[in-house]
Amino acid sequence: MTSTDLPGDRPFVLLATRAENQPADEEYALFLRFTGLPPERLLRVRLERDPMPEFDLDEVSGILVGGSPFNASDPIERKSAVQQRVEAEMAALVDEVVARDLPFLGACYGVGTLGTHLAAPIDGTFAEPISVVDVSLTPAGRADPLAEGLPATFPAFVGHKEAIRSLPPAATLLASSPTCPVQMFRVKQNVYATQFHPELDLDGIVTRIHAYASYGYFAADELGLTLAAVRRAPVTSPSRMLRTFVERYAR
Repeated sequence: MTSTDLPGDRPFVLLATRAENQPADEEYALFLRFTGLPPERLLRVRLERDPMPEFDLDEVSGILVGGSPFNASDPIERKSAVQQRVEAEMAALVDEVVARDLPFLGACYGVGTLGTHLAAPIDGTFAEPISVVDVSLTPAGRADPLAEGLPATFPAFVGHKEAIRSLPPAATLLASSPTCPVQMFRVKQNVYATQFHPELDLDGIVTRIHAYASYGYFAADELGLTLAAVRRAPVTSPSRMLRTFVERYAR
């Protein structure tokens, strides 16, 4: 199915929070590529720069959230004014998204935003270094429409300082890994979050490794090891989820 074959004309929205232009622009390009959407049907909002627009949620097909250098579990005194604004705006939006069961897929930062809404415990217990890990679908994950076409276990890119320690009963666990038990979950029927990055390819994660080398994801002398870690195995399956999301919810 091409972008011209998708039903309807209501756009999807990508909520982004990266201040660095190169990884921010590459993130948008990767979402365009893997969803198959043309730019006019994937509206990007850079929340680190601009306040959240007032969306008419009846006029959008769904919402995507990219990764972020923000950590929900950071103490308030370490959060910038921009981060605090973004968190407040995201919280208000996610409250409405969940109440309406609006199509939503948050990649990495989606776990922080949706997990906060659920009052899930989020901390560094299951942080993962930037690398490739093997993610396995749960029985519920194998039955979920968004995982259609995915192998039962697949390599995926990760790199995060925080994660959900245990998932509340209001959410359904869809995927896990040996080093992070909550890799993907769903709330109600249409609200999803992944800890891994379905939007990334190898070039994209290499860009981020260099862009965020001083952000504490790895030690100063571990650049080479980190670049080697993301080449451990080819990563091709997770991006299918983005196209599946668009084909399922375009209207």
